[in-house]
Amino acid sequence: MPRLNPLEVSMSRTRTTQRPATGSVAQASPHRPKLPLHHMIASALMGALMVAGSVPARAEYPEKIIKLVVPFAAGGGTDIVSRTLAQAVSTDLKKSMIVENRPGAGTILGTQAVATSDPDGYTLLMATFAHAVNPSLNAKLPFDPHKDFAPVSLIARSFNIVVVSPSSNIKSIADLIAEARKNPDKMNYGTFGIGTSAHLAGELFNVMANVKMTTVAYKGAAPAISDLLGGQIQVMFTTVASAGALVESGQLRAIAVTSPERSPAYPNIPTVAESGVPGYAAESWYGLYAPAKTPAPIIDRLNKATRDAVSAGAFKRLETNEGLIMVGSSPAELDAYVHSEEIRWAKLIKDANIKAE
Repeated sequence: MPRLNPLEVSMSRTRTTQRPATGSVAQASPHRPKLPLHHMIASALMGALMVAGSVPARAEYPEKIIKLVVPFAAGGGTDIVSRTLAQAVSTDLKKSMIVENRPGAGTILGTQAVATSDPDGYTLLMATFAHAVNPSLNAKLPFDPHKDFAPVSLIARSFNIVVVSPSSNIKSIADLIAEARKNPDKMNYGTFGIGTSAHLAGELFNVMANVKMTTVAYKGAAPAISDLLGGQIQVMFTTVASAGALVESGQLRAIAVTSPERSPAYPNIPTVAESGVPGYAAESWYGLYAPAKTPAPIIDRLNKATRDAVSAGAFKRLETNEGLIMVGSSPAELDAYVHSEEIRWAKLIKDANIKAE
C-alpha cells in the first residue's frame, strides 16, 4: 500500500464522508478532482458579467431640463435669440431647455448665477457684448469671465440699429448730430445696461461725432423702447433683434445701422460711417457658455446641438428679418472672438472714463 504524506493524511481526515444510497460507508478520496482550466475561466467571466449587469448604466446627457440664463429682461433682442435657440436645442437633445431672465447690474447678476452653478451642463449662460467689456468696467467682478466659464459656441453676430420715434424731427445721422450739438443737455439715448452694445455704441458715437448725449440705462431693450416711443429719450443704438419688427411695422424710424457696410436685410438704411462719421462700426453678439469644469463630452454635445440649431429654419428667419449673422462656432473660436472684443473696447472705456454704476 502506498504511503501518504502528512498533508494528504490531514486532508483525508477533514473531508466529509457521504453515505451511499445502498447504506454502506464510502471512503473519502485522498485527492479532490480539479476543474479544467477552460471551465474555470468561463466561470470567472460569467461572474464578472453578472456583477457588471447589476451596476446601473451611466445615463447619457441630458437627463433633465436645461436652464438657459439670460441676463436681460424678457422681450429684448437677447431674449428673442435665446428663446429661438432653446426651442431648437430642445428638439435636438429631446429634453426641454427653458429660458430664465435674470437682469440687473449690467448682466453681472445673471452671469454670476451661472458662474457659481454646478458644472453639469444644466445651467448655461447666453453671454453678449457685456461679457467682453465688464472686465474693463469693473475692477472687482464677482467672477472671472475666462476662468469661471467654458465657451460652447458663438451663436451669432449682429450690428446695432439707430432708431428714433416716428414723431421725431430727426430723420438722419446728420440731423442727430446737429440736434445733439444744438441742445446737448436735452439729448438722451437709451441703453439696456452700462457696458452693453447699446451703451458703448452710443459712447463711440459721442467720441467720433464730437457730441455729448446723455446715457439713460434700463434693465432691458423693451422698457427703453417704450420710453423712446413716449418721448422720454430721443434715440437708441439698439440691437436689430429688439427693434427690427418695430421698424418694419413703422412704429420706429431707423436712421442708420452701425455695421461697417450696409446690411442685406436693410439695404435702404445707410451706415453711420457713410452718414457723416467715417470709420464708425459697432456690433453685438450672442455666445453660449457653461460653468468652468463642465465635462468635455457635455460641451461637445451642446456645441453640436447649437451648431445644428443655428442652421435651422427659425434662425434663418431671424437672419433675414433681423440682420443676424449666424456663426455657430467651435468653443475655441468663441474664446478667441471674445478676447479680440475685450481689446477693441478697452481703450474707449478707459478714454471715456466709463465705470459701472
